[in-house]
Amino acid sequence: MYRFFIKRSFDFIASLVLLVFIAPIFVLITFFLFLANRGKPFFIQKRPGKNEKTFDIIKFKTMNDLKDSKGNLLPDKDRLTPVGRFVRKTSLDEIPQLINVLKGEMSFIGPRPLLIRYLPYYKENEKVRHSVRPGITGLAQVSGRNLLNWDDRLAIDVIYVENISFIQDIKIIFATIKNVVISKDVVIDPNSVLPDLDEYRK
Repeated sequence: MYRFFIKRSFDFIASLVLLVFIAPIFVLITFFLFLANRGKPFFIQKRPGKNEKTFDIIKFKTMNDLKDSKGNLLPDKDRLTPVGRFVRKTSLDEIPQLINVLKGEMSFIGPRPLLIRYLPYYKENEKVRHSVRPGITGLAQVSGRNLLNWDDRLAIDVIYVENISFIQDIKIIFATIKNVVISKDVVIDPNSVLPDLDEYRK
């Protein structure tokens, strides 16, 4: 009952209420990132969702688009703006995903939606992560976040999907709030501690 009906109802109502409640913060962050990123406050990218159906994930854009003399983007660490660093450290860059939750593309809790190019690299048992809506946060994110290696992170995603429950989701929500408040396991540049999955499993 919870997995198939109540969870989605909660996502819809809670995302709508939160979007209204945090509207002033949303507008303020958008304004500062608009200035920092020369008119581009949002980062939009195709990601695989439930049943691997792609959708446009929305995040606050924390890096500019500066390029070197050859026209290549500078390394992530060189493009992270001061405002973007603050937004990423406080996890505020995830706020626009409330829109994805409201639209039914994501859930508050679930496996994080990763890159489309990773799809061929999942082990057979790990593909179950795409049988549910991806989440803004999840069990893996409160169990080590980017400090986990890929095998552990994906194994935790499988454990979550196979044991979805109201109690577990509530625990993850409170653990997420706690981690955000104390900035636990926050990595400003994830690529510095975790290689891309396709590189990891080559």
